[in-house]
Amino acid sequence: MDNEKIKRDRFIKIAENRTNKIISMLKLLSNCSNKNNYVYTENDVKQIFNAIENEIKITKVKFQEAQSNKKEFKLKG
Repeated sequence: MDNEKIKRDRFIKIAENRTNKIISMLKLLSNCSNKNNYVYTENDVKQIFNAIENEIKITKVKFQEAQSNKKEFKLKG
């Protein structure tokens, strides 16, 4: 197996596993929305989702930067 294939397979395995863990944790977090069991404010909810959305943005930028760093610089003219 060539190195690129090994790296690709490893990425798929780890990315799927981690993505599924995140989805599972979000489902667990949604259990906290039950007002029969918990008391929370609108501000609490905003803080939670601001933190989550901020981490998503940071992670997305890292993937975009990794892709843009692969472009090779060439002078035109």
